[in-house]
Amino acid sequence: MDAPKHLKHKPLFSVNDYHKNDGHFKSCTDAKALSIGLAQYNPNEISLKVWRHTDTNWSRQSEELPIHRNLDLTIVFLSIVLAKKSPNTLKSRLDLQEMTSNGYEQVNTYYEKHRSMIDERLQEIKELLKLITP
Repeated sequence: MDAPKHLKHKPLFSVNDYHKNDGHFKSCTDAKALSIGLAQYNPNEISLKVWRHTDTNWSRQSEELPIHRNLDLTIVFLSIVLAKKSPNTLKSRLDLQEMTSNGYEQVNTYYEKHRSMIDERLQEIKELLKLITP
């Protein structure tokens, strides 16, 4: 399914038929497309969007995030995974607070269960970062 062009978020680029690539949700997800485009909340901003579809219309539960928030969430995830492996790793500038007594354990258990899917994406991010950063 193609990202819609008639709604307030205006895609500049899209990953259509995302349901075929949605990790372990592949083929049983309502996330039908991803896009980067002009933000619905401000057309002067660029945002990332997950387009959800109910099989009859585009869902109001579609998510739109400014690029920096998406990157911050990735930093949070990586910080949690690295904390288990090496507690002395670089601390994030974000003030990450564990909200439960076993949050690190739960995230790391999830990571281990889905490691091949996540590591495949992290490897791609690593290769892209090598090209972008000096």
